[in-house]
Amino acid sequence: MKKLIYKVVFFLAISSVLFTACKKDFTNLNAASSAEVLSTREGMLRYSLALVQYYSTSNLGPLIITTGCTSREIKGISTLANVIDLEAGGKNLPTDNNNLVNLFSNSMRTMVAAENLINNAPVVLASDPATLSGVMANAKLYKAMAIGALATGFEKCPTQTDRNGKATFVERIAALQTAVALLDEAATTIATTAPSPEFVTKILGGSNFDLLNVINAYRARYNLMAGNYAAAKNAAALVSPTSKSIFVYSSTSSNPGWSSLGVSPPFRPRDYFGLPPAFYDASDARRNFYTTTPVFTSGPDILRTMTGFFTSQTSPIPVYLPDEMRLIKAEAILRGSGVGTTADALIEINAVRTQSSGDAFGVNANLSAYSGPVDVASLLLEVYRQRCAELYLQGLRLEDNRRFGRPSPSDNPTSTDERTRNFYPYPANERALNPNTPADPAI
Repeated sequence: MKKLIYKVVFFLAISSVLFTACKKDFTNLNAASSAEVLSTREGMLRYSLALVQYYSTSNLGPLIITTGCTSREIKGISTLANVIDLEAGGKNLPTDNNNLVNLFSNSMRTMVAAENLINNAPVVLASDPATLSGVMANAKLYKAMAIGALATGFEKCPTQTDRNGKATFVERIAALQTAVALLDEAATTIATTAPSPEFVTKILGGSNFDLLNVINAYRARYNLMAGNYAAAKNAAALVSPTSKSIFVYSSTSSNPGWSSLGVSPPFRPRDYFGLPPAFYDASDARRNFYTTTPVFTSGPDILRTMTGFFTSQTSPIPVYLPDEMRLIKAEAILRGSGVGTTADALIEINAVRTQSSGDAFGVNANLSAYSGPVDVASLLLEVYRQRCAELYLQGLRLEDNRRFGRPSPSDNPTSTDERTRNFYPYPANERALNPNTPADPAI
């Protein structure tokens, strides 16, 4: 029954609404219309479930794989043109590349589904405040996630969809501020009225997803990306280090990384997290958590076999990793004025480095304490190194690589470039139909 609901609701969630510049009609003659689903309590719950499933399968995948290839976490080894072009990157990356198109379009699909809930739930669920709380907070969380995915890949992005195909674009920092505002509202909503047990069980998956901790984790993440350092540190401090939230998969709703990194994959993980040789530590236990043998060679690159969170169709993926919060606090302290001291930052860094057990997901570095220079620049570089290892293939490396001022790529990147693009060009189909599409970045 759940499989049927997933399929039906997925089509409902994307039918008769605008996702990019054009309308995409996916008609299911045996199902109720989107308007009918969005006018009932049961429909709201089903639609909320569809939103969760769509993001976790179709939006998260391009964020992990597309940006992971661009930031050298993984290498494209397929002979498919879209994989070859994404791996090459550079100034000639085609604007119809399927990977970048999916990152943009699927994020917009998530956004429009979330907006449908946000716009309709207050009327439909007016007499059921506990269910309304869950639906609204969850929808705002996923809209924020979609904006965050767009801001990771693109210089400018929409923060509101447009049914006429003319969504406006804003600078990515402004978009991140919108994402933060949505998350702040979501946190206030569930603090005022706790989501109903039914919503927690049926939509969130019970103990598999701690909504408040997830909201606060993403508040910390997007505040950091937006440069709001005190707010990032404060939000990170609210997240329980033992909380564990996951996206759950099945044989019919597959782990989106597994199809790209699993059996006969188009991409393989680069050894030592894809870091330059001077940055990695051969004794880092996370290397063998995320990757394993057999080892392959591809040109000048050493590749390994994927493990970690992408070993099968049904492997769960963390919604966030707990130690991201420690590294957010360390970075916020180092970048912010009056947020903390270098000694405070070092405590957070060493908590990640020296952890040998106890991580909620088993991601333990088991390294010795940091022994380098204790100045802001040196510690920031150490935070970057730890983020690259701890948060491998979490969809964060491209943003991190830019934020930490790593060298910009050449027009035609070589194996020594740490990333192959700064930002992606906008999809050709969006430009063809939306006159508000900005000019493409040079690289």
